[in-house]
Amino acid sequence: MFSAFEWMMAMRYLRARRQEGFISVIAGFSLLGIALGVATLIIVMSVMNGFRAELLGRILGLNGHLSVYGMQQTLADYDAVAEKVRGAPGVISVTPIIEGQVMTTAHGVASGALVRGVRPADLALRPMVADNIQRGSLRDFHGDGVVVLGQRLADKLGVFVGDKVSIISPRGNVTAFGTVPRMGAYKVVATFQIGMYEYDSAYVFMPLKAAQTYFRQQDTVTNLEVFIDDPDRAFQVSAEIASRLQGKGRIHDWQMANRSFFNALNVERNVMFLILTLIILVAAFNIVSSMIMLVKDKGRDIAILRTMGATRGMILRVFFIAGASVGVIGTFLGFVLGILFTSNIETIRQWIEGLTGSNLFAAEIYFLSQLPAKVDPVEVAWVVAMGLILSFLATVYPSWRAARLDPAEALRYE
Repeated sequence: MFSAFEWMMAMRYLRARRQEGFISVIAGFSLLGIALGVATLIIVMSVMNGFRAELLGRILGLNGHLSVYGMQQTLADYDAVAEKVRGAPGVISVTPIIEGQVMTTAHGVASGALVRGVRPADLALRPMVADNIQRGSLRDFHGDGVVVLGQRLADKLGVFVGDKVSIISPRGNVTAFGTVPRMGAYKVVATFQIGMYEYDSAYVFMPLKAAQTYFRQQDTVTNLEVFIDDPDRAFQVSAEIASRLQGKGRIHDWQMANRSFFNALNVERNVMFLILTLIILVAAFNIVSSMIMLVKDKGRDIAILRTMGATRGMILRVFFIAGASVGVIGTFLGFVLGILFTSNIETIRQWIEGLTGSNLFAAEIYFLSQLPAKVDPVEVAWVVAMGLILSFLATVYPSWRAARLDPAEALRYE
């Protein structure tokens, strides 16, 4: 498609000579701009993808894909209801849960928490907790006076495995002197850390029987947590469960419970993509300006080539190769830089934090304790394709202008 002569001329025009140094500098900045734009877009989109995937995995790994609630505040005859739910296609497991807001205290320190009453066997089968035990063991999670704390909550209260924490419920006991807060002391048998600040700093697991006693719900639970084989089919599975329950329960899926949160993530992701695309677009305009200046500077050379027999098509291809080479090289460098940076992003974050002494990724703000990144090959392909297409389009007008140059006019003004 392109002859050796055309490649030779294009590469010669890209190499700077003393009187053409400014043009080459502009082309170099154009290449750098495209490389940084492509790399930044790949890095940011990968981080957004990783952030969403990590949050989704942790939220669904701990809270379930569906929740079945009773028509009142509690759910009675929950084992029979759970058996009906297990019969629905796609359902993997059903777990009875008791939830309640409490205040935890130890050593004079108090912190709000969420108690979740769950059967010991069900908690052991939940990998998000069972695989992330930091201290102690779930083998001791049985009986009436034990709890499992999030590691950050334990650190905040200053307790270790074997210590006791006091749990105070706002739903107190009614006495002749008024309502007295309900209080109980529980031994810490294990701590967990799943890497999500909200859970590690606020969740307390208690055996289901003990939670029923504490919250005075002897034969009821607050809800059933349902795990299914495909979270994206939550709506279809919930419809099947609703038909089986025949109006004896209310069903909430994870999309309903976290809709505003994930919608905000998607909006932020789309806006970041649009803003960072402008970086590549600005670099493409730099290619246009540098190529127009090159065409103007090489007007006499073009005229001589035309008088020696070079066709307009050859001139067009020479300048197209010169301009497109800047975009292609810049896009390739940006692709390599983006992939390398994304692959080592957590190491780079820790290195920058150690160098500057600042916390770049506070778990209290971003929910996660590590900076996640997930490279989507399709998205990377789109970014690279966009960089190449913009680079090619940027060279069309300067190349056409070079091909349309009149040799006689060019030589007359020289």
